[in-house]
Amino acid sequence: MGCDGGTIPKRHELVKGPKKVEKVDKDAELVAQWNYCTLSQEILRRPIVACELGRLYNKDAVIEFLLDKSSEKALGKAASHIKSIKNVTELRLSDNPAWEGDKGNTKGDKHDDLQRARFICPVVGLEMNGRHRFCFLRCCGCVFSERALKEIKAEVCHTCGAAFQEDDVIVLNGTKEDVETLKRRMEERRLRAKLGKKAKKPKAAESVSKPGVSEEFPGPSKIKTGKPEETSLDSREKKASSAPKNAAANGSSSGKVGKPPCGTTKRSIADSEESEAYKSLFTTHSSAKRSKEESAHWVTHTSYCF
Repeated sequence: MGCDGGTIPKRHELVKGPKKVEKVDKDAELVAQWNYCTLSQEILRRPIVACELGRLYNKDAVIEFLLDKSSEKALGKAASHIKSIKNVTELRLSDNPAWEGDKGNTKGDKHDDLQRARFICPVVGLEMNGRHRFCFLRCCGCVFSERALKEIKAEVCHTCGAAFQEDDVIVLNGTKEDVETLKRRMEERRLRAKLGKKAKKPKAAESVSKPGVSEEFPGPSKIKTGKPEETSLDSREKKASSAPKNAAANGSSSGKVGKPPCGTTKRSIADSEESEAYKSLFTTHSSAKRSKEESAHWVTHTSYCF
Protein backbone atom coordinates (compact mmCIF):
# COMPACT_ATOMS: atom_id res chain seq x y z
CA MET A 1 0.00 0.00 0.00
CA GLY A 2 1.09 3.54 -0.47
CA CYS A 3 3.59 4.97 -2.94
CA ASP A 4 0.73 6.24 -5.11
CA GLY A 5 1.28 9.21 -7.36
CA GLY A 6 4.99 8.61 -7.81
CA THR A 7 6.03 9.11 -4.19
CA ILE A 8 9.36 7.64 -3.23
CA PRO A 9 9.64 6.54 0.46
CA LYS A 10 12.85 7.08 2.33
CA ARG A 11 14.72 4.54 4.40
CA HIS A 12 13.90 6.02 7.85
CA GLU A 13 10.22 5.81 6.98
CA LEU A 14 10.36 2.10 6.25
CA VAL A 15 12.99 0.88 8.73
CA LYS A 16 12.27 1.55 12.41
CA GLY A 17 15.36 1.95 14.54
CA PRO A 18 15.75 1.94 18.36
CA LYS A 19 13.70 4.45 20.32
CA LYS A 20 15.49 7.49 21.61
CA VAL A 21 15.65 7.91 25.34
CA GLU A 22 13.57 10.86 26.41
CA LYS A 23 15.57 13.40 28.32
CA VAL A 24 14.00 15.09 31.29
CA ASP A 25 14.22 18.84 31.37
CA LYS A 26 16.43 19.74 34.32
CA ASP A 27 14.74 23.06 34.93
CA ALA A 28 11.30 21.43 35.07
CA GLU A 29 12.60 18.74 37.41
CA LEU A 30 14.09 21.31 39.79
CA VAL A 31 10.88 23.32 39.81
CA ALA A 32 8.87 20.18 40.63
CA GLN A 33 11.20 19.21 43.49
CA TRP A 34 11.56 22.59 45.16
CA ASN A 35 8.17 24.25 44.53
CA TYR A 36 5.69 21.35 44.74
CA CYS A 37 4.70 18.86 47.43
CA THR A 38 6.10 15.38 46.84
CA LEU A 39 2.92 13.72 48.13
CA SER A 40 0.02 15.79 46.77
CA GLN A 41 1.81 17.49 43.81
CA GLU A 42 0.41 20.84 44.97
CA ILE A 43 2.34 24.09 45.38
CA LEU A 44 4.24 24.20 48.66
CA ARG A 45 2.58 26.41 51.24
CA ARG A 46 3.30 26.90 54.90
CA PRO A 47 3.56 24.96 57.12
CA ILE A 48 6.15 23.03 55.09
CA VAL A 49 7.70 19.85 56.50
CA ALA A 50 10.54 17.58 55.41
CA CYS A 51 11.04 13.86 56.01
CA GLU A 52 14.19 12.07 57.07
CA LEU A 53 15.10 11.48 53.41
CA GLY A 54 15.08 15.21 52.58
CA ARG A 55 11.80 15.46 50.64
CA LEU A 56 9.47 18.44 50.95
CA TYR A 57 5.78 18.12 51.82
CA ASN A 58 2.80 20.19 52.80
CA LYS A 59 1.93 19.39 56.41
CA ASP A 60 -1.77 19.12 55.56
CA ALA A 61 -1.03 16.48 52.92
CA VAL A 62 1.03 14.41 55.39
CA ILE A 63 -1.74 14.52 58.00
CA GLU A 64 -4.34 13.45 55.43
CA PHE A 65 -2.02 10.63 54.31
CA LEU A 66 -1.63 9.36 57.89
CA LEU A 67 -5.39 9.54 58.57
CA ASP A 68 -6.23 7.68 55.37
CA LYS A 69 -6.73 4.04 56.40
CA SER A 70 -7.77 2.76 52.96
CA SER A 71 -5.74 0.00 51.32
CA GLU A 72 -5.10 2.03 48.17
CA LYS A 73 -3.34 5.27 49.08
CA ALA A 74 -2.54 7.76 46.34
CA LEU A 75 1.22 8.11 45.83
CA GLY A 76 1.90 5.95 48.85
CA LYS A 77 5.42 5.06 47.73
CA ALA A 78 6.58 8.66 48.11
CA ALA A 79 5.71 8.65 51.82
CA SER A 80 5.72 4.95 52.75
CA HIS A 81 8.52 5.56 55.28
CA ILE A 82 6.41 8.12 57.19
CA LYS A 83 4.66 6.21 59.97
CA SER A 84 3.67 9.16 62.21
CA ILE A 85 3.83 12.94 62.34
CA LYS A 86 6.99 12.60 64.46
CA ASN A 87 8.87 11.32 61.40
CA VAL A 88 8.71 14.76 59.74
CA THR A 89 10.18 18.09 60.83
CA GLU A 90 8.54 21.48 60.32
CA LEU A 91 10.97 23.77 58.50
CA ARG A 92 11.93 27.32 59.49
CA LEU A 93 12.39 29.02 56.12
CA SER A 94 13.68 32.53 55.42
CA ASP A 95 11.66 34.48 52.83
CA ASN A 96 13.33 35.95 49.78
CA PRO A 97 12.66 39.73 49.65
CA ALA A 98 13.20 39.79 45.86
CA TRP A 99 10.49 37.21 45.17
CA GLU A 100 7.18 38.73 44.04
CA GLY A 101 5.28 35.59 43.09
CA ASP A 102 2.09 36.20 41.10
CA LYS A 103 1.62 39.78 42.32
CA GLY A 104 3.03 41.45 39.19
CA ASN A 105 1.70 38.86 36.74
CA THR A 106 -2.00 39.75 36.87
CA LYS A 107 -2.42 39.88 33.08
CA GLY A 108 -0.40 36.73 32.39
CA ASP A 109 2.04 38.46 30.03
CA LYS A 110 5.01 38.57 32.38
CA HIS A 111 7.97 36.22 32.11
CA ASP A 112 8.33 33.83 35.04
CA ASP A 113 11.91 33.62 36.18
CA LEU A 114 12.45 30.02 37.25
CA GLN A 115 15.76 30.92 38.87
CA ARG A 116 13.99 33.12 41.40
CA ALA A 117 13.05 31.22 44.59
CA ARG A 118 10.69 31.95 47.46
CA PHE A 119 13.25 31.18 50.16
CA ILE A 120 16.93 31.94 50.70
CA CYS A 121 19.74 30.95 53.04
CA PRO A 122 19.71 33.31 56.04
CA VAL A 123 23.52 33.18 56.36
CA VAL A 124 24.93 33.39 52.82
CA GLY A 125 21.85 34.65 50.93
CA LEU A 126 21.77 31.91 48.26
CA GLU A 127 18.35 31.21 46.77
CA MET A 128 16.77 27.81 47.39
CA ASN A 129 16.01 26.99 43.75
CA GLY A 130 17.89 23.69 43.36
CA ARG A 131 21.07 25.18 41.91
CA HIS A 132 22.72 25.04 45.32
CA ARG A 133 22.64 22.27 47.89
CA PHE A 134 20.51 23.01 50.94
CA CYS A 135 20.07 21.11 54.18
CA PHE A 136 18.10 21.40 57.42
CA LEU A 137 18.73 20.49 61.04
CA ARG A 138 16.48 17.74 62.37
CA CYS A 139 16.69 19.05 65.95
CA CYS A 140 15.29 22.56 65.27
CA GLY A 141 14.14 22.64 61.63
CA CYS A 142 16.29 25.58 60.50
CA VAL A 143 17.29 25.55 56.80
CA PHE A 144 20.75 26.59 55.52
CA SER A 145 22.82 26.17 52.42
CA GLU A 146 25.57 23.57 52.54
CA ARG A 147 28.09 26.30 51.77
CA ALA A 148 27.12 28.18 54.94
CA LEU A 149 27.66 25.11 57.12
CA LYS A 150 31.06 24.48 55.52
CA GLU A 151 32.29 28.06 55.71
CA ILE A 152 31.03 28.72 59.24
CA LYS A 153 31.86 25.58 61.13
CA ALA A 154 30.03 25.45 64.43
CA GLU A 155 28.26 22.93 66.63
CA VAL A 156 25.40 25.36 67.26
CA CYS A 157 22.62 26.46 64.91
CA HIS A 158 23.31 29.86 63.29
CA THR A 159 19.73 31.05 63.77
CA CYS A 160 18.29 29.66 67.02
CA GLY A 161 21.50 28.54 68.79
CA ALA A 162 20.40 24.92 69.29
CA ALA A 163 23.19 22.36 69.57
CA PHE A 164 23.32 19.72 66.82
CA GLN A 165 25.41 16.78 65.68
CA GLU A 166 26.47 15.58 62.26
CA ASP A 167 23.68 13.00 62.28
CA ASP A 168 21.08 15.82 62.54
CA VAL A 169 22.09 17.41 59.20
CA ILE A 170 19.77 16.21 56.39
CA VAL A 171 20.28 17.23 52.75
CA LEU A 172 17.15 18.49 50.94
CA ASN A 173 16.39 16.84 47.58
CA GLY A 174 19.79 15.16 47.44
CA THR A 175 21.20 12.71 44.94
CA LYS A 176 20.67 8.93 44.99
CA GLU A 177 23.82 8.48 47.07
CA ASP A 178 22.57 11.05 49.58
CA VAL A 179 19.18 9.34 49.81
CA GLU A 180 20.80 5.95 50.46
CA THR A 181 22.98 7.43 53.22
CA LEU A 182 19.97 9.15 54.81
CA LYS A 183 17.92 5.97 54.59
CA ARG A 184 20.64 3.99 56.38
CA ARG A 185 20.81 6.64 59.12
CA MET A 186 17.03 6.61 59.46
CA GLU A 187 16.92 2.83 59.93
CA GLU A 188 19.73 2.95 62.52
CA ARG A 189 18.01 5.78 64.39
CA ARG A 190 14.68 3.94 64.54
CA LEU A 191 16.40 0.73 65.65
CA ARG A 192 18.11 2.56 68.52
CA ALA A 193 14.80 4.11 69.57
CA LYS A 194 13.10 0.69 69.57
CA LEU A 195 15.87 -0.88 71.67
CA GLY A 196 15.70 2.04 74.09
CA LYS A 197 11.96 1.50 74.61
CA LYS A 198 12.51 -2.21 75.29
CA ALA A 199 15.23 -1.39 77.84
CA LYS A 200 12.92 1.04 79.67
CA LYS A 201 10.13 -1.54 80.16
CA PRO A 202 11.95 -3.81 82.69
CA LYS A 203 13.16 -0.73 84.57
CA ALA A 204 9.59 0.52 84.88
CA ALA A 205 8.46 -2.89 86.16
CA GLU A 206 11.20 -2.88 88.80
CA SER A 207 10.28 0.63 89.96
CA VAL A 208 6.65 -0.47 90.39
CA SER A 209 7.60 -3.50 92.47
CA LYS A 210 10.11 -1.65 94.70
CA PRO A 211 7.57 0.52 96.65
CA GLY A 212 5.73 -2.62 97.87
CA VAL A 213 8.96 -4.13 99.15
CA SER A 214 9.93 -0.94 100.95
CA GLU A 215 6.56 -0.84 102.74
CA GLU A 216 6.81 -4.44 103.93
CA PHE A 217 10.38 -3.97 105.13
CA PRO A 218 10.72 -0.38 106.33
CA GLY A 219 14.15 1.09 106.68
CA PRO A 220 15.77 2.24 109.90
CA SER A 221 14.44 5.79 109.41
CA LYS A 222 10.82 4.56 109.50
CA ILE A 223 11.20 2.41 112.66
CA LYS A 224 10.06 4.32 115.76
CA THR A 225 12.66 4.60 118.49
CA GLY A 226 11.71 5.67 122.00
CA LYS A 227 11.05 4.54 125.56
CA PRO A 228 8.50 1.73 126.03
CA GLU A 229 6.56 3.73 128.64
CA GLU A 230 6.14 6.73 126.32
CA THR A 231 5.02 4.57 123.41
CA SER A 232 2.44 2.73 125.57
CA LEU A 233 0.99 6.02 126.86
CA ASP A 234 0.75 7.44 123.37
CA SER A 235 -1.02 4.33 122.09
CA ARG A 236 -3.56 4.47 124.94
CA GLU A 237 -4.32 8.14 124.31
CA LYS A 238 -4.78 7.49 120.59
CA LYS A 239 -7.18 4.58 121.28
CA ALA A 240 -9.20 6.65 123.74
CA SER A 241 -9.54 9.58 121.32
CA SER A 242 -10.36 7.38 118.32
CA ALA A 243 -13.14 5.41 120.09
CA PRO A 244 -15.75 8.23 120.32
CA LYS A 245 -14.89 9.42 116.80
CA ASN A 246 -15.51 5.94 115.39
CA ALA A 247 -18.79 5.64 117.24
CA ALA A 248 -20.01 9.02 115.93
CA ALA A 249 -18.94 8.17 112.41
CA ASN A 250 -20.77 4.82 112.50
CA GLY A 251 -23.93 6.46 113.80
CA SER A 252 -23.93 9.20 111.16
CA SER A 253 -23.20 6.80 108.30
CA SER A 254 -26.01 4.40 109.21
CA GLY A 255 -28.52 7.26 109.69
CA LYS A 256 -29.73 5.86 113.06
CA VAL A 257 -29.13 7.12 116.55
CA GLY A 258 -26.64 4.95 118.36
CA LYS A 259 -27.79 2.93 121.39
CA PRO A 260 -26.71 4.12 124.82
CA PRO A 261 -24.08 2.15 126.67
CA CYS A 262 -25.03 -0.96 128.64
CA GLY A 263 -24.51 0.70 132.03
CA THR A 264 -27.17 3.41 131.41
CA THR A 265 -30.96 2.76 131.79
CA LYS A 266 -33.95 4.53 130.28
CA ARG A 267 -35.34 7.25 132.53
CA SER A 268 -39.14 7.79 132.64
CA ILE A 269 -40.67 11.28 132.59
CA ALA A 270 -43.04 10.31 135.40
CA ASP A 271 -40.10 9.58 137.69
CA SER A 272 -38.40 12.86 136.91
CA GLU A 273 -38.53 15.91 139.15
CA GLU A 274 -40.14 18.17 136.53
CA SER A 275 -43.38 20.08 137.06
CA GLU A 276 -46.82 18.56 136.41
CA ALA A 277 -47.47 20.97 133.55
CA TYR A 278 -44.33 19.75 131.82
CA LYS A 279 -45.18 16.07 132.49
CA SER A 280 -48.70 16.50 131.04
CA LEU A 281 -47.19 17.16 127.63
CA PHE A 282 -46.16 13.49 127.28
CA THR A 283 -48.34 10.43 126.67
CA THR A 284 -46.97 8.65 129.72
CA HIS A 285 -48.76 11.11 132.01
CA SER A 286 -51.92 9.94 133.79
CA SER A 287 -54.05 12.68 132.20
CA ALA A 288 -53.28 11.36 128.72
CA LYS A 289 -54.53 7.83 129.52
CA ARG A 290 -58.21 6.99 128.71
CA SER A 291 -60.49 4.75 130.63
CA LYS A 292 -62.41 1.81 129.19
CA GLU A 293 -65.57 3.89 128.85
CA GLU A 294 -63.75 6.54 126.85
CA SER A 295 -62.11 4.00 124.55
CA ALA A 296 -63.26 3.81 120.94
CA HIS A 297 -66.27 1.68 119.84
CA TRP A 298 -65.49 -1.02 117.32
CA VAL A 299 -67.95 0.42 114.78
CA THR A 300 -66.75 3.99 114.86
CA HIS A 301 -63.92 5.26 112.72
CA THR A 302 -62.26 7.58 115.21
CA SER A 303 -61.69 7.24 118.91
CA TYR A 304 -63.42 10.52 119.66
CA CYS A 305 -66.92 9.44 118.48
CA PHE A 306 -68.78 7.71 121.34
